[in-house]
Amino acid sequence: MNKRKIINDPVYGFTTIPDELIYDLIQHPYFQRLRRIRQLGLTDYVYPGATHSRFQHALGALHLMTIAIDSLRSKGVEITEKEAQGAMIAILLHDIGHSPYSHALEKKIIPLKHETLSLMFMKELNDEFDGKLSEAIKIFSNKHPKRFLSQLVSSQLDVDRMDYLNRDSFFTGVAEGVIGYERIIKMLSVVDNQIVVEEKGIYSIEKFLQSRRIMYWQVYLHKTVLAAEKMLIHWFGLLLQDPMRDKALPNLKKILSNDPKIKERKKLLKLYANIDDTDIISALKFSLNSRNSNIQVLANGLLNRNLFKCQLSDHSFSKSFIRNCKKKSEYPDLVFIGRESNEGYTIDANEIMILLKDSNKSLVSLSKTSQFNIKSGLEIKHYIIYY
Repeated sequence: MNKRKIINDPVYGFTTIPDELIYDLIQHPYFQRLRRIRQLGLTDYVYPGATHSRFQHALGALHLMTIAIDSLRSKGVEITEKEAQGAMIAILLHDIGHSPYSHALEKKIIPLKHETLSLMFMKELNDEFDGKLSEAIKIFSNKHPKRFLSQLVSSQLDVDRMDYLNRDSFFTGVAEGVIGYERIIKMLSVVDNQIVVEEKGIYSIEKFLQSRRIMYWQVYLHKTVLAAEKMLIHWFGLLLQDPMRDKALPNLKKILSNDPKIKERKKLLKLYANIDDTDIISALKFSLNSRNSNIQVLANGLLNRNLFKCQLSDHSFSKSFIRNCKKKSEYPDLVFIGRESNEGYTIDANEIMILLKDSNKSLVSLSKTSQFNIKSGLEIKHYIIYY
């Protein structure tokens, strides 16, 4: 059987599955589950086209990794076949641990970050595939001697971000998120075992950072998306305490039971891999008949897009303002207050490094080279959400 399949990706056109092991991993039920987890959760309530899946994103990131490896090799960077395969598997499986509705319900079902769960899945698959994922695990865990391979998977300039910015921009229709991924990848090189950007690529990197910042506040943290996600989180929290929990969430019954037998990795992952967005949608439908009016109103709002109002502010809300919101609300118990933040770029030891064209081929950090206003630090928005 020919396993070097061609995929028609809406963002990149025709792409190829590079080898048989990667094909077998894509065919595995653990990976196929990503078809049933949306990349952007509830963002389609604002941008109706944003219904693409984690599955599509993983394949797109794999494609960009193959381009990056070919480009680096063309510049004389030594990457063995084993290392190339490891990097491709690491990026393919980097999101395999995501919970239903992605970041909204992260740590709500199992109190672990999705990166930790992704690593657990990789180790489980490594056992199943006779140790063939060992190289990928080293790269994903940032324990590989060639650090630049890990940086391609996870850093301030990785192929994960390059794909999700382009893909999310494509499906939302927010043109500001489009980046010149081909030029960025062609500008990458390796010096002192780390990924660097050739000086002539600075403007492309500045555009990349600017696009990411715009996408966060215009898409990922859009106030209506924020309201929907906080409704989902609060509904789920109430449902977990409800007597009808196990009937509403039958596939989660064993995981939520605190049975010590379930904590064994193989059993835990098998149960977790059976949970996806469809379980949450079914539970929302079940909740329409809940005796708990708060559960009912949240479920109805999420299913029928009757969403709560959300106000954003650069400053925290006063106590009197919060009291007035609660007085006006039909459901004063369902007034959510908090804050969201985004760090567009971090000036630290993991900065993006620029390879200058001078005779010494000096390395300097982007923040010291760029004429663009490269900011470090959190951008914080306070929110209040009410009905």
